[in-house]
Amino acid sequence: MGILIFPTAVAVVACLAAYLWGGLAALFTVALLAVLETTLSFDNAVVNAKVLERMEPIWQRRFLTWGILVAVFGTRFVLPIFIVAVAAGLAPLAVLDLALFEPLRYGHYLEEAHTAIAAFGAAFLLLVSLKYFFNDRKTVHWLVIVEKHLSRWGGIEAIEVALTLSILLVSALVLPSEAATILIAGLVGVVLFIVIEGVAQSFEMHSGADIAKSSIALFIYLNILDAAFSLDGVVGAFAVTSNLVFIIAGLGVGALFVRSATVALVRARTLETLPYLEHGAHWAIFGLAVALLGSLFIHVPEPFTGLIGLGFIILAYVSSRRAMLKL
Repeated sequence: MGILIFPTAVAVVACLAAYLWGGLAALFTVALLAVLETTLSFDNAVVNAKVLERMEPIWQRRFLTWGILVAVFGTRFVLPIFIVAVAAGLAPLAVLDLALFEPLRYGHYLEEAHTAIAAFGAAFLLLVSLKYFFNDRKTVHWLVIVEKHLSRWGGIEAIEVALTLSILLVSALVLPSEAATILIAGLVGVVLFIVIEGVAQSFEMHSGADIAKSSIALFIYLNILDAAFSLDGVVGAFAVTSNLVFIIAGLGVGALFVRSATVALVRARTLETLPYLEHGAHWAIFGLAVALLGSLFIHVPEPFTGLIGLGFIILAYVSSRRAMLKL
């Protein structure tokens, strides 16, 4: 439980600062965003834990220190500004000015960039989940009827990439007015996944130097995964408040709790005692990817998207406990 002391202290400071700034309304807003980010991103923590196990202890610690700076100021502040700048054809400094002084207009631009955000996130997350399920060396299955068949298809080289590209192409054909945005943003997600996954695997697992290089690649991979998980949540946060400071504070506290939970899962070897938790996390990722794809065509409420992931995690936890009791 000691790992939760620091994020709890940060949460208390953030809530106190919000109260002093804007009273009970500001305190409630920051707390609500922190709770939503924590609960709706727990599937991210489970997947991160599996990757974190392959990293050196020093890079596990940097995941909490350097990584949280990337998560709070990079993913939840800087990256959305650049996305808006590209989507709206504005200079990044002009978008920064909007974010700080005209948050309503900034939120509107960010919503208009939803197609690019959804296509990027859906492509990246689809690859994360499909690569796991199409692994022909995977012998433990949770949803056996589905997972066993998917695993058999894993012998086809890069089948997850082919399927993801096909889905992007179909989406572009259905939405011709957004075709260029869908294809470009989706391809960026595909290329990033291939590059990071390839670099990480190429360094495993020979000399100490290779392990160190692999840890760096995995650190980058985890932060890109966090971005894919969180960008849509940044857009959804504007439905709660247009105050960018409150959004960064609330989502930042939530991100810190999620990352602390990731380290706690690794240290407690939780994934070893709950055999289906990783499966549930990847089904949650798949559900989020499908929800992002669906949001290109219809409005998908953010709480609904998050509850899909939470539902899979809970079911996988219950199944894991039952399996362990039978042993």
